[in-house]
Amino acid sequence: MRPNLGMTVILYTNRFLYYELKPIHLSLISYIRITLFQFCSTIMALRLFLFLLINFGALALGGLATSDGVVSFWYQNLNQAPWTPPGWVFGAAWTFIMITFSVYMAYLWPWVKNHKLLVALFTLQWILNIGWNPMFFNYHQVTISLAIITALTLLVAAIMITYYAESKSKSLLILPYFIWLLIATSLNAYIYLYN
Repeated sequence: MRPNLGMTVILYTNRFLYYELKPIHLSLISYIRITLFQFCSTIMALRLFLFLLINFGALALGGLATSDGVVSFWYQNLNQAPWTPPGWVFGAAWTFIMITFSVYMAYLWPWVKNHKLLVALFTLQWILNIGWNPMFFNYHQVTISLAIITALTLLVAAIMITYYAESKSKSLLILPYFIWLLIATSLNAYIYLYN
């Protein structure tokens, strides 16, 4: 029996494609993967930069609105909670929190389906965060400040819970913000109760 010429051509063509073009095929796929990774990394870096800019902008605006802040005569003469940290801790904590929160938001953004809701929650968080500083340090409105920081704490908890399904282990990045807000709320509440 004579081998079928058509089958022989197909067999050799398949071998050629598999063995001879396999390195070219794999390097093309690798190139595409690397290019996509670099593109995604660039987009991620831009998102991270944007969130860092927005969040540190909030810190700067809040700092401008606090006057002397924790070193002010008014604040130093309040009955403060025994667990009140030294003044330098506030700056270090907020710097760390804004970095981790920015990374969290940059990772979260592509996974969220409803960007309008995320932007609304983020914007409200931003306004409350900035709004607390002048209300507490400039206007000495301890009760209103307590309401603001309580709302901010609940909002950050809501963001963490709402987007847990999308962020999974990345939710740990928003945890320092939430924990710090619990501490700050307790400090504000102590001042409200004992002054």
